[in-house]
Amino acid sequence: MNELLAGLVGSVGLLVVVLAALALVLYLVPIPLWIAAWASGAYVGLVTLIAMRLRRVPPSTVVNARISAVKAGLDISINDLEAHFLAGGNVVRVVNAMISADKANIPLPFKRAAAIDLAGRNVLEAVQMSVLPKVIETPRIAAVAKDGIQLMAVSRVTVRTNIDRLVGGAGEETIIARVGEGMVSTIGSAKSHKDVLENPDHISKHILSKGLDAGTAYEILSIDIADVDVGENIGAKLQIDQANADKQIAQAKAEERRAMAVALEQEMRARVVEAEAEVPRAMAEAFRAGNLGIMDYYRMKNLQADTVMREEIANTGDDPATGQKN
Repeated sequence: MNELLAGLVGSVGLLVVVLAALALVLYLVPIPLWIAAWASGAYVGLVTLIAMRLRRVPPSTVVNARISAVKAGLDISINDLEAHFLAGGNVVRVVNAMISADKANIPLPFKRAAAIDLAGRNVLEAVQMSVLPKVIETPRIAAVAKDGIQLMAVSRVTVRTNIDRLVGGAGEETIIARVGEGMVSTIGSAKSHKDVLENPDHISKHILSKGLDAGTAYEILSIDIADVDVGENIGAKLQIDQANADKQIAQAKAEERRAMAVALEQEMRARVVEAEAEVPRAMAEAFRAGNLGIMDYYRMKNLQADTVMREEIANTGDDPATGQKN
């Protein structure tokens, strides 16, 4: 009984070992994938598939991409696809981009497609944009014509990808910035805002003539002015601001002159008070020298008293003849 039980346990253990070994072999050697590649005309050796497993490259991704390329009539070696995957690229996207480019008669070798993909750009989207141009709408750009009227314009830029300049070329932001600069320059050089409103196509022609797509990853096909609105009268507003500034400057200068006049008046009054303070001393000297008599002194005092009375009457508004207020 014990021998029978031991034999049964040994058979189960052997079966488990055999199943584990079979699973390992099927993992290392993807037989269904090898058959699919052979049947599709994109043959890949079993040793190559095992080597992919050992290099931690998913065979299904690389082999399926090669099958798609072969079926589309493209000859891409399995080594190139594996090397691109190990470099961090997207193998499937590169192959699909090359297939799309081949169908559209756009020359796109594998090395260029791989370089574009490794540069961080979507090579498939770039090929699609080469076939179907993209429309980029600029934000509302404000500019001022020579007559001082502000215009706000929006343009739509139709671009397509330039495959040759995709690596190292500037992106959409540069296109939008250059077009906006061209719009501001064109509107600013117009003598009147009416000229721009009558012929908005002058903006497009002027911008296209400047070759704004140089050094970018795109080729500008057309620039269409979608909308032009009249804004504020910036010239008049600037003139008003300048007039207000001039007014404030004039007021400040007038206030300065008034302050100087008040200071001068106070200085003159101080001199008068100083001179009046010298009168008693001069009178005393005149008495001592005999140049002023006592009657002359009394007449002068009466004249001063009369003058003071008249000043008080003038301040109160009384009539000196009747004593009534005016």
